[in-house]
Amino acid sequence: MILRLRSTKLGKIRFVGHRDLGRVWERALRRCGAPVAFTSGFTPRPRISFGLALPMGAESLAEYVDVEMDPAFGELPDPAVILPQLCEFMPDGVDVTGYCIVDRSATSLQEVVTSCTWELWGPEIAADEVARACELIAADTVSVERERKGATRIDDVRPLIIDLQPSSDGLRLIAELATTGRALRPAELAGVAFPGCDRRDVRVLRTHQWVHGDHTETGVSEDSRSPREHSTSYGDSRREVISLPVAVPASTLVVGA
Repeated sequence: MILRLRSTKLGKIRFVGHRDLGRVWERALRRCGAPVAFTSGFTPRPRISFGLALPMGAESLAEYVDVEMDPAFGELPDPAVILPQLCEFMPDGVDVTGYCIVDRSATSLQEVVTSCTWELWGPEIAADEVARACELIAADTVSVERERKGATRIDDVRPLIIDLQPSSDGLRLIAELATTGRALRPAELAGVAFPGCDRRDVRVLRTHQWVHGDHTETGVSEDSRSPREHSTSYGDSRREVISLPVAVPASTLVVGA
């Protein structure tokens, strides 16, 4: 059995890298007594798999991790009981907000997610700049300069931009970006959306990770599925990997520190 968890990464913990945060998860699971399965061999490791890595400095309301439970421990504990204990051992800014049960044949998190929704804003970004950035969705091409293996190349990233909208107050750019292929990083989008602003001054928040099309996850408990379906430019329905019981606009939350 695999326990799939949804969590946050908010505040100062955003400056902790993906690998370092993985070690935090390992320690917290050990301290709360979760019966985590381990690999075999001379250096056994806990069977924990993480979803798409979050860029350094970015925050998130929708991070995912798969934790495989060891059946040798007998009857597995109720997740509703063990997860509050897990949260007690996690650093400030990391909270488990949802879970579901998947079987071992389920598609990995790295493969199942096809797009993410991001919010970008900054102290020097005005509403008119956000509105101008949304016009990129109508462009035929959006060019980004990238460096790979020591060579600089110009890529057209327009196919990776699924949707661009302003937030309700007009001060944040809400972008849905594809994760398939060589994904478009939020910092790269910030460079073309707000050319007059230093990328380091642009705050980034991941609010959703989406599964598109007719994909159905084997072994996912039905109560974890989103009751809402959304239409995208793909022409297919979409759902979150794990939806929250109540939708909360990210722009109303106090994020960062």
